[in-house]
Amino acid sequence: MKLNIVPARTGIQWVKLGIKTFFKQPLALAGLFFMFMAAMSVLSMVPLVGNALALGLLPAATLGLMAATQEAAKGKFPMPSILISSFRAGRTQMRAMLLLGALYALGFLLVMGVSALIDGGSFARLYLVGGTLSREAVMAPEFQTAMWVSMALYLPLSLMFWHAPALVHWHGVPPVKSLFFSLVACLRNFGAFAVFGLAWSAVFVVVGMGVTLIATGVGGPSVAGAAMFPAAMLLAAMFFTSIYFTYQASFEATEGDTA
Repeated sequence: MKLNIVPARTGIQWVKLGIKTFFKQPLALAGLFFMFMAAMSVLSMVPLVGNALALGLLPAATLGLMAATQEAAKGKFPMPSILISSFRAGRTQMRAMLLLGALYALGFLLVMGVSALIDGGSFARLYLVGGTLSREAVMAPEFQTAMWVSMALYLPLSLMFWHAPALVHWHGVPPVKSLFFSLVACLRNFGAFAVFGLAWSAVFVVVGMGVTLIATGVGGPSVAGAAMFPAAMLLAAMFFTSIYFTYQASFEATEGDTA
C-alpha cells in the first residue's frame, strides 16, 4: 500500500466522480443508502445498547457503501448483500472490522462523555437519544461549549476512521494501524479534503435553495418543506458515494495487499 499526495483541486474531482457514479446506478445506490440509514435507525432503538451497536457497525456499513460505489463505477449493479461485504471476507477480516467498529463506538462515546462533563449531558442526550430542548437550554453557554468541544474532538476521530474500513478490508491493514494511516493520509492531503468539504457544502446550499424556490412556487412553503427531506437524503447518498474516490486517490495497492 502506497500513500498518494494529491493536489487541492482533486477535491472537486472527488465530488464530480461521486455525483457521476451515483447517476450510473441511482436506484441501487439510493436504495442501499436508505437501507444503511434504516438499519442504523433500527439498531439505535434497541434499549440500553442500541446506540453503541449502531456506532459499532458504522465502519462496516460505510465499507459496504464504498464497495457498492466500486461496483457502480465498473458499470455493475450492486446488490443489497454488498452492504455486508466486510462480514463475507473471512473470519480474520470480520474480526478486524468488528474491532474497528468497537474502537469507533468507544471513541465516539468518549467524545460525548467529555461534552457531558461540560453541560451535564444535555448535548449528549440530545444527540444520542433525541428529543427537544427549549431555545434557552440550547443557547445556554454550557450547551454551546459542549457542542463546539464535541465537534472539535470528533474531527480527528472522523479523520482516523475516514479510510480505516477500506484499509482493513482491501489492504489487510490491522485496525489500529489503519487509524494511523487514515489520519496521516487525510492530513497529508488536507488541501484536497478542504476543497472536497467546501464543494459539498456549496452543492448542498445551491440544491437546497433551488428545491425551496421551485417547491415554494409550485405549492407553497408546505410543499417546500416536504421536498427538502428526500432532496437532502439523495445528496447525502451522493456524498457517501464520493467517499470511495477519496480513498481510491489517496492509496495505491502494492504487492501483498489483500485486494
